[in-house]
Amino acid sequence: MTIKPLLDKVVLKLDDAEETTASGIVLSTAAQEKPQFANVVAVGPGGVVDGNEVKMTIKVGDKVIASKYAGTDVKVDGEDYTIVRQSDILAIVE
Repeated sequence: MTIKPLLDKVVLKLDDAEETTASGIVLSTAAQEKPQFANVVAVGPGGVVDGNEVKMTIKVGDKVIASKYAGTDVKVDGEDYTIVRQSDILAIVE
């Protein structure tokens, strides 16, 4: 199954959460923070959103930094994805 986002939505595959702190302490799953780095898997076509024209500047394959608690988490074919608005993406990592 594939995910085809609508309007200004972007499908992200989040990087794995950090399992240890900088000082070497191992974190439990419950203590791990949601990662902010992700790879773009699919991008919507853009269009008119809330009365404003939205042009998509993100493309498939980009590595991005997204807002920590933005989006909707979904599971498709055993894989975890997050669907966010383009405006929830803070930066492209080059």
